[in-house]
Amino acid sequence: MKKFLTAQWRDLIMANYEVDPALLAERVPSATTIDLHESKCFVSLVGFMFLDTRVLDFLVPFHVNFEEVNLRFYVRRETEDEIRRGVVFVKEIVPKAAIAAVARTLYGEPYERWEMSNFRDDGFVRYSWKRGGASNTLSVERGASQGVPSENSHGEFIVEHYWGYTRRGESRTDEYKVEHPKWELFAADNSTIDVDFGKTYGPEFELLNNEKPFSVLLAKGSEIAVYKGEKIV
Repeated sequence: MKKFLTAQWRDLIMANYEVDPALLAERVPSATTIDLHESKCFVSLVGFMFLDTRVLDFLVPFHVNFEEVNLRFYVRRETEDEIRRGVVFVKEIVPKAAIAAVARTLYGEPYERWEMSNFRDDGFVRYSWKRGGASNTLSVERGASQGVPSENSHGEFIVEHYWGYTRRGESRTDEYKVEHPKWELFAADNSTIDVDFGKTYGPEFELLNNEKPFSVLLAKGSEIAVYKGEKIV
């Protein structure tokens, strides 16, 4: 497989909500099934930084460092050789129109351009994004290092999915690989999740406005590589 994009993903805030799998049933790509952890189904609101972004090893001027916030859920696909654990995106939000356009065209991913900002230092991480009548903020205080999550833990389930799946029609599914080392986690203290899920992600997700997350994680991140996708069905 050929690397399409390389970058650093840094300071990932992950707010994780337990939901009824029926909420996601119509979004599950063909050839995959919902991936559960200890019989629980999760969606995650994830904010992070794209840094040193390169497409086919080229830097694209003014599109190197930027924020992304996405809402995602977890699926799995069984092949002859392995079980591939992956993510499906409900929506991915970035501040650059060109990035959104390329991702929609080449990967079929649900990208949108919103006005975005961030603040990050040794003790605090915040992401904000707004458009139209929706204005959202996700932030945490950075606590002590918790190390790499243990095997089969909730933290490992959330951060260790290395495949992406895109539903590109009733029967077509595309698959791509994401490569990165295991991530160090930090305590995510005093989190603030001021998000209008209904206006931002669709009315079916409005129920999350009044839900407390099952967990909030903060990952250090690392260098990553995204490989060229391919149609699997």
